[in-house]
Amino acid sequence: MNTSILKRASDAGIITINAVDIRDYSLDKHKKVDDYPYGGGAGMLMQAQPIFDAYNDVVSKNGISKKARVILMTPQGRTFDQRIVEELSKEEDLIFLCGHYEGIDERVIEEIVTDEISLGEFVLTGGELAAMVMIDCISRLIPGVLGSEESASDESFSDGLLEYPQYTRPEEWQEKSVPPVLLSGNHKEIEKWRVEKALERTKERRPDMYEKMLERLNECKGKYPRKFRKKRSLSEEIIRMREIENDERKEI
Repeated sequence: MNTSILKRASDAGIITINAVDIRDYSLDKHKKVDDYPYGGGAGMLMQAQPIFDAYNDVVSKNGISKKARVILMTPQGRTFDQRIVEELSKEEDLIFLCGHYEGIDERVIEEIVTDEISLGEFVLTGGELAAMVMIDCISRLIPGVLGSEESASDESFSDGLLEYPQYTRPEEWQEKSVPPVLLSGNHKEIEKWRVEKALERTKERRPDMYEKMLERLNECKGKYPRKFRKKRSLSEEIIRMREIENDERKEI
């Protein structure tokens, strides 16, 4: 968290990240925060009391509302994706609770946790890495964190498609040339080419995402039939849908 983009954002006061050690809130002289689960079973379970006391201290010391979302990193949660990133980036404060060992006493989950989120169908030794991934993703959507606001909006998953191929100098490398359209200066044709390539890549690599994009387009055409009267290519229809959705956001 102390390098590159996140460090610059933190130094500028755009984001603030605080790591809290739950052991500091243990009542045990050895700073123990886990115990054997009732009913038996392998492994240890994190206790409710240290977690609850840590939560209350974080809320009171930082002036955070008790309505702030508390996210438990757990393989039992809903799968993390870009839509969740966009949703959480609008929150003023977020608290991440990192599970460890065999999990956490259910009672404290019921008491303070608002969201249970998983990075995917695999198990980590603790929730710290998962929380760091989420913090990185969410921070990038906060205004001012990235150098260009377009950087986040043009990336894979941001609007339901994988990102288009990109090129930089030199113009020719290993007998491979940059596509001429990108050198043309014609921004309308460049945008069309990028959408076409994004569609091709998504259809090939993530057919599930491609089908969802077609469904979204059909919903938009059903909602605004007059705006789609002119016959266009699929890429042009996607561009038109983006314009309509952007106009809707501005109105909101």
